[in-house]
Amino acid sequence: MTAAVADKFAVQEVKPLIGAVVDASKEALLSGKFAGQIREMLEDRGVIVFSQVHFDDEEQIEFTKTLGKWVPEMRGDVFKISMDKKVNPQADYVKGAFYWHIDGTMQQVPLFASILTCKKTAPVGGNTEFCNTYAAYDALSDEEKEALGKLRVVHSFVNSQLYVDPEPSLAKYEEWEALGTNELPLVWTHDSGRKSLVLGSTADYIVGMDPLESRRLLVKLRDWATQERFSLSHTWSVGDAVLWDNTGTMHRAMAYPLDCDRQMHRTKLEGEEAFS
Repeated sequence: MTAAVADKFAVQEVKPLIGAVVDASKEALLSGKFAGQIREMLEDRGVIVFSQVHFDDEEQIEFTKTLGKWVPEMRGDVFKISMDKKVNPQADYVKGAFYWHIDGTMQQVPLFASILTCKKTAPVGGNTEFCNTYAAYDALSDEEKEALGKLRVVHSFVNSQLYVDPEPSLAKYEEWEALGTNELPLVWTHDSGRKSLVLGSTADYIVGMDPLESRRLLVKLRDWATQERFSLSHTWSVGDAVLWDNTGTMHRAMAYPLDCDRQMHRTKLEGEEAFS
C-alpha cells in the first residue's frame, strides 16, 4: 500500500447538523493515526460512517481501543445483535432497540460511544436512525431552554419494555421493576459546556409534573429532537461500520422481518462523564 493511500482520510458531511462519512483505509483506521480527529468530529457530527471497511471482530475491537477504553460485553467481546436466539440469547431484549433511546440511562455514567458493524442485512427495512440531541437543544428558544433546564426525569427499564410488551404478566412486570429507576436531568450540561436533551424510551415521567402533562412534554420533545433536520437514517451494506456519540444522540433500529438473519456486531467505549 502506498503512503498516499495509507494516509488518506477524507470526510464528507451527510447533513448540515448530523452525520459524516469517512473515506479511509482499514489500515489507516487501525493505526490510530486519525483517532484524535475522529473523536473531535464525533461531538460535532454525532454519527460517523466508515463504508465497506469490513472489520472482523478482532479488528473492530482494535479500532475501538484507538478511540478510548473498550468495554467487553457481558457475554463475549462483541455483542451479536440478531433475532436468532441461537446467535443471540438476548433476542427478546433487542426488540427494545426499535424505539428511540440512549444507551445507559439506567446508570450515572452512560457509554461514551458505540460501533456497529454490519455482517448480514435484512431483505427489507433494518436501517438504523440517529438524531442529534445537542442540535435539538441548541435550536430551542431561550424561554424553552430556561424552563426545561429546571426539570428532572425518572427513567425506568419498565417504561422501555412497555413499548415492546404493553400488557405483561405481573411476574414479568415485577422482573422489570426490580431493575429500579434512575433520576436524571432533562438537559445534560456536559463537561465541554455544551448541552443536550436526555430523552428516549426509558424516560418515564417528569418529577413533580401532572402525569398527562409530563407524558405530553416528553412526546413533544422526542418529536422535536427526531425531526428531519436533526436526524439521519443509515442504510446498511455488509462491511459498513458506524460510530456514534452515545452522549449526544439517540438511535433506533427500523422495522425488519424478525425471522430474517439480519446481524450486527457491536463494540462500545466506556463512559467518560456522568449525567449532570
